[in-house]
Amino acid sequence: MINVSIEAAKKVTSLMKEDGKNTDSSFVRVGVKSGGCSGLSYDMDFVDQAKDGDQLFQENGIKVLVEKKSLLYLIGTTLEYSGGLNGKGFAFNNPNASRTCGCGESFSL
Repeated sequence: MINVSIEAAKKVTSLMKEDGKNTDSSFVRVGVKSGGCSGLSYDMDFVDQAKDGDQLFQENGIKVLVEKKSLLYLIGTTLEYSGGLNGKGFAFNNPNASRTCGCGESFSL
């Protein structure tokens, strides 16, 4: 399961509206790709339709799609958002990561 905090859901909803998307018919696609200073990095985008093999999770009104190959790396992860002066932006709280970089955008297992 991929979780979405209340603060992240509010920010995703706001950004989707700015992009002309609707949370009822659009999705947040979350994935993992090679790269970053720790070996793997997170990828996040808004999409209008699912692909074959996508896993769908829904929490706090946000529909999250994860492709199969990324799911093993992301299971149990919570998408969070902080709007404070320190570390403003989205963050992935991933219990599977054994090491993360200082910026929080990449990790290793």
